[in-house]
Amino acid sequence: MMITEAGKQTGLTRKAIEYYIEQNLISPHILENGYRDFDSSDLARLKKISVLRRLGLNVESIRLTLADESGAFLQKLSAQKQLQAQTASKKLLLLEKLGAGADYADIGRALESLDQNSTIGEKLLDAFPGYFGKYICLHFSSFLNEPAATSKQKDAYLRVLSFLDSLPPLSFPADVQKFLDEYTSQITITQINTLIKNYHSSIENPEKFLSEHKETLDYYYQFKHSDEYKNTVAYKLGVCLNEFNSSTGYYDIFIPAMKELSPSYAEFCQKIDLANQKFLKEYPESL
Repeated sequence: MMITEAGKQTGLTRKAIEYYIEQNLISPHILENGYRDFDSSDLARLKKISVLRRLGLNVESIRLTLADESGAFLQKLSAQKQLQAQTASKKLLLLEKLGAGADYADIGRALESLDQNSTIGEKLLDAFPGYFGKYICLHFSSFLNEPAATSKQKDAYLRVLSFLDSLPPLSFPADVQKFLDEYTSQITITQINTLIKNYHSSIENPEKFLSEHKETLDYYYQFKHSDEYKNTVAYKLGVCLNEFNSSTGYYDIFIPAMKELSPSYAEFCQKIDLANQKFLKEYPESL
């Protein structure tokens, strides 16, 4: 079909379709008379492009999305959009404060903190692909709301960036990667935020958590120490992650630097240590 009919069926203007052709997002067949002939696959692609444009994606992001059949790029992009939305919301609040007479220097320091949060969040997404990138990014972003005011914090910030920039690619054996793709591809940003919220809640009152989930934890403890579990892909995944984190300095460099950078994260880690101590009393040798 010709471009006019393609426009009617996709709801796109002739100018928009021609622009997507110029950007090599779509390549319809060219007839001998020079007219472009759009088939069903071209229409389907144009409809996808239209949806992505309406979602706010630029041309390059659309190109990467269409080229990625796994959906990994869109998953990463959704986490980026989440970070941007959080930043935009916080900037709106700062704008309101400024309008109400807040000091420009205070607002400037708050903006520096937002930039710091965004930079680390983006680098976490790049360093840890897929589900782990989204989870780690959203987990740590909640602790990056304070500006790096002291020289110690500024040094820690630089160490965090240096660590993330130097990380080797995180890769898994084929069976582990398949397991991850199957079981995490449908997990949304909302679900990840819920997981993080529940985890934070569990360490706020570990006694209550242990009491309310005793039956589940008993089963979890027994299964984690069984030969059956050691033959699962989930076990292999845990081994791969521990080896990666140990060999790259995640525990020795990144975590200590994060504690120095963010007082709230240092406090959070103290709560984790206390919760782990209580957990170990109930379930020895489980960690």
